[in-house]
Formats: sequence, C-alpha cells, structure tokens
Amino acid sequence: MKVLSKKLDQFLERVLVEHEARRKTTGYTNRDMVDVLLELAEDPMLDVKLERHGVKAFTQDLLAGGTESSAVTVEWAMSELLKKPEIFKKATKELDQVIGQNRWVMEKDIPSLPYVEAIVKETMRLHPVSPMLSPRLAREDCKVGEYDIKKGTQVLVNIWTIHIDPLIWENPNEFNPDRFIGKEIDVKGQDFELLPFGSGRRMCPGYALGLKVIQSSLANLLHGFNWSLPGEVKPEELDMEEIYGLSTPRKFPLVVIAEPRLPLGLYNSMI
Repeated sequence: MKVLSKKLDQFLERVLVEHEARRKTTGYTNRDMVDVLLELAEDPMLDVKLERHGVKAFTQDLLAGGTESSAVTVEWAMSELLKKPEIFKKATKELDQVIGQNRWVMEKDIPSLPYVEAIVKETMRLHPVSPMLSPRLAREDCKVGEYDIKKGTQVLVNIWTIHIDPLIWENPNEFNPDRFIGKEIDVKGQDFELLPFGSGRRMCPGYALGLKVIQSSLANLLHGFNWSLPGEVKPEELDMEEIYGLSTPRKFPLVVIAEPRLPLGLYNSMI
C-alpha cells in the first residue's frame, strides 16, 4: 500500500503540474474540476485552506468513484441479462436499429438508447454499488417519518432497502428494465426512490463520470458481441452471490463466452 501510495501521488502530482502549466497559457478558458480545486487552494478568502494534498485526495475520489464502481455495475448488468435472454435480445435490437452494424456506440448516442438506459437504472436499483450511503449528521432536531432525530445524530441511509420496497416498486426483486420505460425516474439524486449515487451536496462526486462509463461500456459490450454462459451452466443456475465491502461486487467473477457480432474490421480499429 505504501508503494502504491507513492505511485498514485506521483501520478496526481503530474496531473496538477500539467493543469498549472495550462492555466498560465494565454486564453485558457476550458476549466475542469482540477482547475477549480487549484483555484480554491489559492483563494486567500477561504476560511479553511485547501492544501495541495487535499486537491490530490479529492481528485483521487473522483477517479475511484467513476471507475471501480462502474466495473462492478457493468458486471452485474451482464449477469442479470444472461439470466434473461429475452431482455438481452430487446437491447441488441434497439442497438441495431439506432446504431447499425458499421460503428461502435458513442457517448452522444446514449440519449437515443432508452432501453439500454433502463437496463442501467434497473441494475443500479437491484445492485447498488454502495447499499449504505455515507453517514449524515443531523444539524438540528428534526422528524424523519415517525422518528424524532436529535441534533448531532449520525444517520445512515439504507438505499438497498428503498430500492426493493414493495410499497414503491412492483415485483421489486425481479429484474425488469421495462419498469423505467416512459417514466422520468433518474439516478441523479432528485428521485428519492432511486438513489445509487446518493443525493444533495454529499452525493458521489464521480457520478457523472461513472454513469457515462457504465452506459457507454455496457452499450458497446451488448452491441459488439454475442454473449453466452459456458455450456454446462444454465441461465437459472448462474450464481448471483455478492460480497459487501467498500463496494458490492459479485462473490465469484462472471465467466462468459464472447463472439463478435459486428464486421471484423471494426474490432481492428478499436484495438
């Protein structure tokens, strides 16, 4: 861990140095999150000084929040789809109609793929990467439901329980992306029945990156390959056990067979 920490620090230091150099160029206007953090670190008006290591730490949070959790979600999506081939076929049909057979899915295509988006939402509903939101601290006495919460109480929100609440969701334990078709429910913290990234000022800082990575990765995996389980494994026998830590991945990695479904030249261009 100490060796890895030094390597990460070297990488993040290089990122900061590159941004500092760009900020000194004439006419530099395209700021990103690192630029904003560096500006805050130099702001003499702030009550709390943002040190350089704080900028690195927050940048690392953004990267971690948008990558590891994304891989876990995509693996769960593929697992659920392999258990329900009819949903798999529905998704690939949409991809063929919208994208065609001569190119890969691009980020700008996602709004035109409502069923793929619905699959992502349903995966996040059944398999939230972090079932318990990070603790909140009550700033004042308040009432939540039937409970009196005193100022200073630490509250943990169990979003997994919300996501499978039968009072909110019909057949909550069933993987059914169609439940989101034609509905405005989103995962960006405004719809409290679906909170995979949390909500408010404490929601996941890397959610925008994570969501784009999940949608684009899953869409291209479905579009570019035919997927099947090894011959001896039937869909209903696929092990869906999970483990709980900082995230909630599968207990056993998903093992599948992939075969190309697009012209072979596209795979060469991707490589």
